[in-house]
Parts: sequence; C-alpha cells; structure tokens
Amino acid sequence: MNFKALNFHRCMIIILCIFLEASCKKAVEVSTPQTLIVGSQVYNNNSTAASVLTGLYSNSFGTSGFSGGVAISYECGLYADELQLYSQSNMASVQYYTNSLLNNSTSFWPGMYNGIYVCNAAIEGLTQSTGVTTAVKQQLIGEAKFCRAFIYTYAVNLYGNVPLITSTDYLANEKAANTSPAQVYQQIITDLQDAENLLSANYLASDVQTTTTERTRPTKWAAAALLARAYLYYSSLSGATSSFANAEAQATTVINNSMYSLSPLTGSNSVFKKNSSEAIWQLQPTSPNINTPDGSLYILTTAPANVSAGTGVSLSSNLLGAFESGDNRRADWVGSITVQGTTYYYPYKYQVKTGSTLTEYNMMLRLGEQYLIRAEARAQQGETTQAVADLNVIRNRAGLPNYSGGTDKASLIAAIFHERQVELFTELGHRFFDLKRAGTINAVMGSVAPQKGGTWNANKALFPIPISDILNDSNLTQNPGY
Repeated sequence: MNFKALNFHRCMIIILCIFLEASCKKAVEVSTPQTLIVGSQVYNNNSTAASVLTGLYSNSFGTSGFSGGVAISYECGLYADELQLYSQSNMASVQYYTNSLLNNSTSFWPGMYNGIYVCNAAIEGLTQSTGVTTAVKQQLIGEAKFCRAFIYTYAVNLYGNVPLITSTDYLANEKAANTSPAQVYQQIITDLQDAENLLSANYLASDVQTTTTERTRPTKWAAAALLARAYLYYSSLSGATSSFANAEAQATTVINNSMYSLSPLTGSNSVFKKNSSEAIWQLQPTSPNINTPDGSLYILTTAPANVSAGTGVSLSSNLLGAFESGDNRRADWVGSITVQGTTYYYPYKYQVKTGSTLTEYNMMLRLGEQYLIRAEARAQQGETTQAVADLNVIRNRAGLPNYSGGTDKASLIAAIFHERQVELFTELGHRFFDLKRAGTINAVMGSVAPQKGGTWNANKALFPIPISDILNDSNLTQNPGY
C-alpha cells in the first residue's frame, strides 16, 4: 500500500489548524490560528491541539464518506436493496447500483486512511505534548481513538481484511499487509474502551473545556454506543457469546442515561433535528445552505431521472414493502412527489433540502439503534422476555403493536433484523452490513441484483481494494473476484 503518500497528511494537520475553511469555521465556531504552525508545535497549546480534532470532523469525516457529498449512506443504499437509481449518466452510482464495482472504482478507502492517519498523528502528538493541559489532552486522545475506531468499523465491514495502521511510520505503513477482521475488531474494541475512560461525560464546545448543548463532539456515551455495536458485530463474526453480554451491557449504559430519550413519531419528526434527545453524536454541516447531505440529495423536487449529476434515486419497492400497516416511520420518514402521474417515494428523515438556517445535523449515533442492539444481544443469550421488551420499545414508538411472533431464537432474531431494516434505512450502511451479519445477503441480493440490472455472487459482499494500493504494496492482497 502506498502509505508513503500519507506523509502528506502530516502537513494536512497543519492545514486543519491554519486554514479551516470559512464554512467549517462557522459550523464549529473555532478560531483559526493566525500564525504558521509546524510539526509538533500543533500540540503546544490547547487551542491548536483542539483544532486538529475539530478539523477531523469537518474535513476527514467528509472525505471518508460519512457526511460529505455522495456518501456511504447513499452508495450502500444503492448497493443493497434500499434505493432505486434512474440515470445511467453517473458511472460511479451505476457501478454501486448494479453491484459491478471494479478495482479502480470510486472508493471510500483513501479518505478513510487519510482520517486514520490524522487520528494516529493526533494520538502520537498529544501523548508527547507538554504544552496541552492534562484534561484537554485526555479528551482529545479519547476523541482520536474514538474516531479511529469509528473509521475502522466501516473499513472492516466494507473491505474485510484491511491493513491495521496505528502509527505514522510511513516506512512501515507502506509495507502493511492485510489484517484479519477479528484483529481489527480487537483494535476497535481496545480503542473504544480507552475512549470510554478518557472522554468527558458531558458535551464539550470547540475549546474542549466548556460544556455545551451541541452534541457534536464525542462523549463517553458515544464511545459506549459504538462499543455496543462493535461487540455485537464481533460476536456475529466470531461466535464469541461473551461479546453479546458486553454489547448488552454497553447499550444498557447508554439507554439508562437520562440525557437520552426516544423522540416521538407523531408528525413532528424531531429525531433528526440538531441536538435531539435521541442524538448520541452528530456532525454539524460544513457546506453553505446545506443542513445535511442526505436531505440535499434525497429530497425530490422533480422526477429522479431529472436530478442533476445522475444521482437521483427513490426508495426501492423492497424497502417500501417492508413497512407494516400503520407504521409511523412510513408516514414520517418517507416523502413523496408525483410527476406526470408517477409517484416517487424518497427518504425524508432529514427534511431540509436547502437553507441557511440550521435545524438538522447529520446523525452518526442515536438511541434507537441501541435498543435494537440490546434486543439482538439479549435474544442471542436466550433472554427472550427482555429482548421482546426492547423490540417493543421501538415498535411502540412507531405506532405498532407489541411483537406477537415466535419467541424461538431464530424467529426473534429475524424480527429484530426486520425492525432494523425499517428503523435504520438509508442510515450509514446499516442495511448492507445487516444482510451480511444475518447471513442472508446472497439470498436477498441474488434476487435483487437482477432487478437492478446487475448480477450477484458471494465475493461482492466486500468492496475491492483500490488497484493503485495493491500495485504499490506487494504485501497487500486484493479481495477475491476483483
């Protein structure tokens, strides 16, 4: 892998501190340093050190595909069975939609490893710093470890055997080999355990010292929420039943925190508003007149075939057919437009397409997922009554009656995955990852892919590693089939 190129991103840290764009500055309300900062000087004081992590949220998370432009939610929605594409003019979108990615296709890989490099550099720089106060250093190292874990969670689910890079030593990194998902998850879990201990219990402002109502910097509760997911995913991968208990415990920590509560679904659709009671971690917008990329992209004002750049989509019939009658999520989270007698349905979780007034932030972690994580973990451990109770919390919030299906493990797990489908649709790739975890991806996509004009085989459950990295790193092996 050509990690030597990532030496450039040591300079990127300087840029993050010095030249934060005006839009980013407005979003995060951080003052831009006026003098040149080089090397370890970035970590000489609290203000510039905090700017590194602030820049990570507004820049690296955007280029990693989590919140900027045509991102993971969109591409994974196309790749799985959530979205229908109407134009052939955008080749990247077509390749995702028809499950025909090539080894030189548009990839999230470079942005992810750029973000990982910034995290590694921050951890190293802060650890060695003598100019940053203890409390600020602790918080920022916790944020960097949390962010590294978040990025790796997506890297391992999208690409499988990814290189595990935890330093800025480019001489070692450029020779990095593939690492097993189990090893990557162990690093994710370790990072999140550290982050949970290091991060503040309160939301902090851009100076990472004063508290705020803005839920845009990670807290120990965000670390616990992501750790619950990591334990659940690792259990699905390894069959380690102890990790189900750990997932349950971490989710319970978040659920029991009075800071969080499920927002109502009665037409108000407050779940995805900025700083909603359900938000565990959100990202502020960085583009002028855009609240969230999802709202800007998904909300239709014309037929999807007429959307510029060939990215117009609607919700697929597969997803629309998954909603039960009377589900308030179908009423509140699905919008529609009728053009020349044809009605198109689109994701409407975010309800602002354009506008300078900020009312919505990009949701990264929320409470609804935690109930479903705990339900699944409990079901896997045979805690049937408790699992059904958690499932019913989500169903009742959606206006649905209590679950009345089978209580054997297989039936209950299937019901929870179905609930995840209609609760978490078009959110950061959950559906694609769930199909893989449930072991149903080949059956589902074997039917869906031909409907989309593509084909499916088992190797497509992983994305290809960019060919440029394969050519530059003799120790890196391509995923099968590419």
